[in-house]
Amino acid sequence: MSIVKLNNQAVKNATSFGSISSLGSMTLIKKLTASSSATLSFVDGSSGVVLDNTYKEYVFTFNNIHPETDNVAIQFNMSIDSGSNYNVTKTSTFILVQHQESGSGQELEYTTAEDLAQSTSFQSLIRTAMGNDADQSASGYLHLFNPSSTTSVKHFIGNLNNVAAVDRSFQNLSAGYGNTTSAVDAIQFKMNTGNIDAGDICLYGIL
Repeated sequence: MSIVKLNNQAVKNATSFGSISSLGSMTLIKKLTASSSATLSFVDGSSGVVLDNTYKEYVFTFNNIHPETDNVAIQFNMSIDSGSNYNVTKTSTFILVQHQESGSGQELEYTTAEDLAQSTSFQSLIRTAMGNDADQSASGYLHLFNPSSTTSVKHFIGNLNNVAAVDRSFQNLSAGYGNTTSAVDAIQFKMNTGNIDAGDICLYGIL
């Protein structure tokens, strides 16, 4: 079956998604499944993880991340020493969109409590309000650009949706950069309080 790609320059035909060079191909590298886990870590060269110059863009996907504790946030940090320390200095922004199940309470806000200014702290990907009811969870993705560069800082963009403890839909938009020109070779995820009860995090490389 042929795929046709239309844009303002040309029409391209391909027999597979991965063969369209302008779209790139997305390769699954590693899947980690939480089970009352304090942390989930992706370390280059460990357990089949690739986080080096093989790809210039990496994507982490989050599928139904469920916390053990109510009113918490999933966070991440980067390492330049293969996971010995997760303490890369970061500057970031955080925007939240929310809507209550009742249909009221629509809100768009810049959330200063979740941003960082030249801080080595873990970066929140969710506002500190994740619910831990049985049917509540968070899903989305985090993009990390060119982590192996020894010239540029390390840009990231996060977009996750979660059901809050107060029964609201929260869209969490985070972005920033790790202020280091050293190669980032490990990423760690955790809750700001308690463990990750369940859910999957997958790492993909994009050519």
